[in-house]
Amino acid sequence: MQKISRMQIGSRWFDVAEKTYIMGILNLTPDSFSDGGRFNNRDAALRQAEKMIEEGADLIDIGGESTRPGYQKITEEEEINRTAPIIELIKERFDIPVSIDTYKTEVALAALQAGADMVNDIWGLKYDSRLAKVIAESKAACCLMHNRDNMQYQNFMEDVKSDLKETVKIARDAGIAEDKIILDPGVGFAKTYEHNLEVICKLKELKELGFPVLLGTSRKSVIGITLDLPVEERLEGTLVTTVFGVTAGCAFVRVHDVLQNKRAVQMAEAVQEGWRA
Repeated sequence: MQKISRMQIGSRWFDVAEKTYIMGILNLTPDSFSDGGRFNNRDAALRQAEKMIEEGADLIDIGGESTRPGYQKITEEEEINRTAPIIELIKERFDIPVSIDTYKTEVALAALQAGADMVNDIWGLKYDSRLAKVIAESKAACCLMHNRDNMQYQNFMEDVKSDLKETVKIARDAGIAEDKIILDPGVGFAKTYEHNLEVICKLKELKELGFPVLLGTSRKSVIGITLDLPVEERLEGTLVTTVFGVTAGCAFVRVHDVLQNKRAVQMAEAVQEGWRA
């Protein structure tokens, strides 16, 4: 069962045992699968950050490189130039925790120096061996995602948990405090369509690892395939997965559409509280 009940990200404390919080996605990329090019300039990015805060975002996740299937890698310098100045501006203007979505040490360092409060690593500390130490020394929070370079699973959920345990060991060995770790099942990464549905269905199993769980399904292909819909029409499907996340005890959901997902979380939590009463 989850053993971490409260965690601090930036200056804010989160009740990760009883609540589900909204992480708003801010892509500063020209080629993101969902909103590529919409916010990759300073004014548009700041407007979107302000909009998400007004709509109820609890933290903002900023990415400078698309990680959609078949994405084009960019240099660390370009990724830093896209993200660090915007992080600095958001931290100057708004009182909200900010996460940097990167698996690269130099990008994370620049983001942390610009004021980022968390590192969101899609490779679970397994891509760049230096990153864990950087996170530990900064005392920042981290979200560590399940990912691998193959889909050869013997027992899918057991293998996912085993992979995540390896990630947690890397974090601990580097000195990252346990109350700074969030785990992400990695929907859409190194998984078939059926795997993605299974991991969403069995989210509660991941809490056995003892850490808060973040669910990131917003507008992803598992929704598009299920409903046979393009990216721009996947809101309803996303909301269903968000409610699944709430009922499974996820501490965070990472979403594009903040307002609608915030309402879905509030409604799901109200029903749960009524049921417990």
